[in-house]
Amino acid sequence: MIKTVGVVSLSAGTLGEDFVRHELELGVRRLEHYGLRVKFLPHALEGIDHLKAHPEERAADLLEAFRDPEINLILCALGGDDTYRLAPYLFGENQLEKVACQKPFLGFSDTTVNHLMLHKAGLCSFYGQAFLPDVCELDKEMLPYTRRYFEELLRTGTIRQVRPSDVWYEGRADYGPGQLGRPLPAHPAGGWKLLQGPPVFSGRILGGCLDTLYDFFDGGRYADMPAVCRKYGLFPDAAGWRGRILLLETSEEKMSPEKFSRALGFLKQAGVFKAVNGVLFGRPMDNVYLEEYHRRLVAAADDAALPILAQVSVGHALPRCILPLGVPARVDAAGQTITFGAPLPEIPC
Repeated sequence: MIKTVGVVSLSAGTLGEDFVRHELELGVRRLEHYGLRVKFLPHALEGIDHLKAHPEERAADLLEAFRDPEINLILCALGGDDTYRLAPYLFGENQLEKVACQKPFLGFSDTTVNHLMLHKAGLCSFYGQAFLPDVCELDKEMLPYTRRYFEELLRTGTIRQVRPSDVWYEGRADYGPGQLGRPLPAHPAGGWKLLQGPPVFSGRILGGCLDTLYDFFDGGRYADMPAVCRKYGLFPDAAGWRGRILLLETSEEKMSPEKFSRALGFLKQAGVFKAVNGVLFGRPMDNVYLEEYHRRLVAAADDAALPILAQVSVGHALPRCILPLGVPARVDAAGQTITFGAPLPEIPC
């Protein structure tokens, strides 16, 4: 059972800004309601400008979260867009490897990079939720589907099975104090959709936000990111994807269908689609480009036998489940379940 949550800001320092104070206080109350102790790592509340200038402090917080014997769950504040800059401070002198131990780590979006860092260090992790977007949801409670999986992780330290959400929600345009207690518009979700291939497939899930994966290969956002990721081997080679299930989802930027195809093209060139056993694709935010994304994903995979399951409630679209990365998973599209095998392997802290 989780008793102490350590909150880290590994990308944007938004959590330290006054304009989210009402959200932070709400989230802390919710975690304390579960009987949890909340620890903000030393630099987690330093703010946007400070953390932008000091990736070494963000890296230090992650290392400290693994070292701290009281912390049972490392919870990311939110995503951002430059957590790749932590790499020299985590791998330059094998810093992460020296403190690596198997405790739950939860985040999504730009945290995709951190998940791949932990994968490189031999650790499993959890993709799909974060402190500010989920625990601090401005409605009267966390979204029920989101809360179900968050509570399971708190209670058991893992996730055993995921099923579809009955609804999807429109994203908020305003996160100000005036939104406290205000519900989100909801729509019927219609379950997961098998785009192609056999309905049952298995493997260990790996992947994350496609926008971030695009930046592994394209220097348009940060010119040095592809070189840094290559230097530290953050993106697995084709052999590293063999037998896995590729997880993909898109961000609030709602990339154009053309950019979506370019991003998938990078993965195809890297040999990912030929290596994996199947693909899980998250519902895009607000259902934008839903059908177009589906068509382009099938075209990029270029293999009718490769199973692709879409409309999974993971990542940026609301609500959000939690998917264990690196744990044996069995996907049953007909039964609408993703079932996970043995608990995380023990790497003692």
